Amino acid sequence: MRRRRCLQLAGTVGISSVAGCLSRLVDDSPENVTLPPQEDQMAESEDLAYPAYGQRLPDFEVPDPINELSIRTGELERTSIVTAFFAFCPAECATLLRRLTAVQQNVISDGSNADTAFLPITFDPERDDAVALQEHGRMVGVDFEAGNWHYLRPPDEAAARRIVEGELGIGFERVGGTESRVEGYDFVHSIVTLLVNPDGVVERAYRGETLDVERISDDMIAVTESDTE
Repeated sequence: MRRRRCLQLAGTVGISSVAGCLSRLVDDSPENVTLPPQEDQMAESEDLAYPAYGQRLPDFEVPDPINELSIRTGELERTSIVTAFFAFCPAECATLLRRLTAVQQNVISDGSNADTAFLPITFDPERDDAVALQEHGRMVGVDFEAGNWHYLRPPDEAAARRIVEGELGIGFERVGGTESRVEGYDFVHSIVTLLVNPDGVVERAYRGETLDVERISDDMIAVTESDTE
């Protein structure tokens, strides 16, 4: 997949896009998608830093420390939400994840939880262990009993860089603190959330933390129902 790094860090936590990446919108529907082209996509899919409409999600494996298993993106066969965050984020990540838990509740109400997966990936594995992620889940309202929410934690900083920035094109940069201190640092990061169909193809790439819960719920349910028809 050819990518151009047009999603640059702009010095403000939560920046999800940068001027200068605008191009004409996607105007043709590729194969293996359910939804029509994304009208608010900022450029053609191949010109974005992250996988976008009609492109395949990269295949990688990440541990789920809470459930003590590993998730491989190429073997999901479920409609999935994929994003990146860190649990110690003071504002934007909590807003993002609370909105995704609202989407989770809508999916559960629709009866689609067995055919869906929510996969937030931390890029702060140093601090985000199973205990921290469980606490984060309680804070943002995750329904762990539904069985479709998996906090994913790369084993180390290098793996987080390779997966989140290298594979998903979601930029992040550690700021403050020191290499030897667990506390006292923050991240400047981009915010992108992907909706991926059971064939592993991206249907939507939503930017920013203030997601439209009803829009994403409707999109996710539509993709799920199309696959089960």
